[in-house]
Amino acid sequence: MSDPTEQLQTIYLAGFELQTFDRFPKCVGVVRDNCVALLVPSVDGLQMLGTPGWRMGEAIGVLTEKEGRQVFQAKQQTVDATPERLETLRCFRADLQTILTARG
Repeated sequence: MSDPTEQLQTIYLAGFELQTFDRFPKCVGVVRDNCVALLVPSVDGLQMLGTPGWRMGEAIGVLTEKEGRQVFQAKQQTVDATPERLETLRCFRADLQTILTARG
């Protein structure tokens, strides 16, 4: 079983920023390169809640398709899901998942 405190320290030392969000009081937000994920405690340590997305102000833009193109959307606001942004998000998710699944 992973210790959430140790996981948070490892996440921070790996270059991620830790934040809290008023809309998600039971979660810890993890941010890097404009990507964001929400973490919640579980019996096996921290785990991602939902899918990581693109930070859009205080909101999290989810990857979706609109008018035949991929975008990150938060309410009515959209940001193009460019190949560069998609690769940034892929790396973010992979790096974070590696830390969360590591056993200490």
